[in-house]
Amino acid sequence: MVDKLPEEEHPKPAFGWAARDQSGVLSPFKFSRRATGEKDVAFKVLYCGICHSDLHMVKNEWGVTQYPLIPGHEIVGVVTEVGSKVEKFKVGDKVGVGCMVGSCRSCDSCQNNLENYCSKMILTYGAKYYDGTVTYGGYSDSMVADEHFIVRFPNNLPLDAGAPLLCAGITVYSPLRYFGLDKPGMHVGIVGLGGLGHVAVKFARAMGVKVTVISTSPDKKEEALENLGADSFLVSRDQDQMQAAMGTLDGIIDTVSAVHPLLPLVALLKSHGKLVLVGAPEKPLELPIFPLITGRKTVGGSCFGGIKETQEMIDFAAKHNITADVEVIPMDYVNTAMERVLKADVRYRFVIDVGKTLEPDV
Repeated sequence: MVDKLPEEEHPKPAFGWAARDQSGVLSPFKFSRRATGEKDVAFKVLYCGICHSDLHMVKNEWGVTQYPLIPGHEIVGVVTEVGSKVEKFKVGDKVGVGCMVGSCRSCDSCQNNLENYCSKMILTYGAKYYDGTVTYGGYSDSMVADEHFIVRFPNNLPLDAGAPLLCAGITVYSPLRYFGLDKPGMHVGIVGLGGLGHVAVKFARAMGVKVTVISTSPDKKEEALENLGADSFLVSRDQDQMQAAMGTLDGIIDTVSAVHPLLPLVALLKSHGKLVLVGAPEKPLELPIFPLITGRKTVGGSCFGGIKETQEMIDFAAKHNITADVEVIPMDYVNTAMERVLKADVRYRFVIDVGKTLEPDV
């Protein structure tokens, strides 16, 4: 005789779009979401942002992908069910899930609200959950996560333009705070004016920081200065501009995910300045040591943020009316969107209208 789970513990049928192999092409996919446990929150997915890391993952460019893979870790929606021991949320609340859905909850990192640095951190998609089930992301109709890893969305923050903040937003907000580059009057450079870079400019400006955008594209100058409110603009390939700006920046947030030289960026820093890398190039970057020694400069990295800081970031965004600049697309446009992400042909973040355009394959 086979024991059966109680009815409420049965996995739930779900539907999304998945990559089946390294071609990276996504197609409709039926799967099972784990049951809603006593500390879980289930919600209907309304919007999900497309992150550049989704593209890396669907094509297995980091060598860790297991198929089938449903991407998406900028997920927002409305609560449909809560477990019996859930305390923070109720049906009807607007909520979001970012890059992780689990951690050990007991190590030093977890105890200090830095679950993102836990060695047992569980990614929102493409990972194994505690019960052995696979985690699936937000290119799908529903989501289930422990309430600890759920973020509350303020009513005045639009869900579509707010969704990318759950990855792009926290990825730049966290290093600005941690490395002390959030003090009014400081001068910070933002390298790359893409999905991460444009929200970095918005957060830094809201913190009272003077912002210089550093880009390889001269045609982004007007956008940076007039639309995003940056104070100045540097073309990184213009040697005269870079030479004139040497030693002027207190810190730099480098959002570029392609291989690029670090020496020109280090040269822009004042003594004791900090260059923080948040992009993830496929190949190692060359790091010049002598300029670091002579200027006591720091090169560091930063990975999104813990849940407490993510909630802080969302609340800060709502207070200062910070959203991502998005292009909202239907679910069946996702493969074309991926191709455009590869070409940086988006201003600045694709967001899938999951709630209205994901059609179950019946």
